[in-house]
Amino acid sequence: MALLVAGAFFMEILDATIITPAIPLIASSLHVDAVDVSVAISAYLVTVAVLIPASGWLADRFGIRPVFIAAIAVFTLASIGCAVSVSLPMLVGMRVLQGVGGAMMVPVGRLAVLRYSDKSDLVRAIALLTWPALAAPVLAPVLGGGIATLGSWRWIFAVNVPIGIVGFVLALKLIRGAPTPSPRTLDWPGLLALGAGIAAALIALEHVRVSGTNWGLVVGCAVVALVLLGGAVWHLLRASSPLVQLRVLRVPTLRITVSAGSLYRMVITAVPFLLPLQYQLVFGWTPFAAGLMVAALFAGNLTIKPITTPLMRRFGIRTVLLVNGVLSVGWFGLLAVLRPGLPIVLMAAILYVSGALRSIGFTAYNSLAFSDVEGDRLTHANTLNASVQELAAGLGVAVAALLLSQLASYPWTYLVLGALLALTIVESLRLPRTAGAHVSGHDG
Repeated sequence: MALLVAGAFFMEILDATIITPAIPLIASSLHVDAVDVSVAISAYLVTVAVLIPASGWLADRFGIRPVFIAAIAVFTLASIGCAVSVSLPMLVGMRVLQGVGGAMMVPVGRLAVLRYSDKSDLVRAIALLTWPALAAPVLAPVLGGGIATLGSWRWIFAVNVPIGIVGFVLALKLIRGAPTPSPRTLDWPGLLALGAGIAAALIALEHVRVSGTNWGLVVGCAVVALVLLGGAVWHLLRASSPLVQLRVLRVPTLRITVSAGSLYRMVITAVPFLLPLQYQLVFGWTPFAAGLMVAALFAGNLTIKPITTPLMRRFGIRTVLLVNGVLSVGWFGLLAVLRPGLPIVLMAAILYVSGALRSIGFTAYNSLAFSDVEGDRLTHANTLNASVQELAAGLGVAVAALLLSQLASYPWTYLVLGALLALTIVESLRLPRTAGAHVSGHDG
């Protein structure tokens, strides 16, 4: 069962980023600008973010087994829809449907493993659930670029079909979990207000152009987003069983993780979106070559993992966040000097270190998030943090596309993103020196 869920997790993570090397080809096929295809990535991530809080309710209401099986079916059918899409709106619609399947598939599958594994097998099961998050981002750009170069971008989604069919059959045999006798009620007003508000904000971002912007649409969607999101916050603070519990943000370390950590994730997530576009549209590389170079970023992310915990134990989370923040801002300056003719080894080294810094930052924020959260608030804090981080990733792609369309320059886009990242340093300075010490093991 753990292997099946790990396979589903791998497919979901892979699908979040595998299309980035193929964006220019998708744009050409669908007769749109390359930067416009960013909405297909953002829509997927944002849908997952909005629906994660509802996944637990679905599992309680209908049972883990039918929800997980339905999630695989939805994800597989949506993959077929993506593969046969004939327009950008159709592709975006199918990506939203994929997000629906992904939001149910991974959290509910993880719940099945945790709930039905013997205690003696739990550590091994959790280890199996961890490897997809490490391996999928490294393979995604290479696999996506290779498929787009040798075949068609449509095959990127078609490869999910046989995997989904096998997963569906195995899930029928392996997954357990009946409905809860008295399931909690779902906060439908909160879910609808958040989902519609975030969707309106995303539409507003995606329709800003250097010229020919439909300002009526942009302003209208922005106003709708502000009203809905403001209403959602008001509702969540007063509801007896809110979709996400905002009161847990009274814990300072969690609040800083949600604010600065989300901004960090938003900015960092923009890089793997921008690089394949730059390599193909400016450098003239093939999708496979672009994907192979971007893999250096995720290789740095993966190989630095073993020393991230010792770093926090030796220097403390606050120091690690401060130093990593300063270095990360500086590294955006190096990304801004990427140009054709730069030695390949030097370029790969810049991306490798960028990926290593990314990994250190993510690990430090994740360690800090729940360091001071206790008791019943832990479930609410976990749901809120998971949703916000996914949302930040989706908005990161949208913001990168907006900056690129306005600045028409990759170097300036990297520099603006670096300036945004500098704001996280201010938040890190507000942390006490002992922040998260009992989690990191730092003795001061």
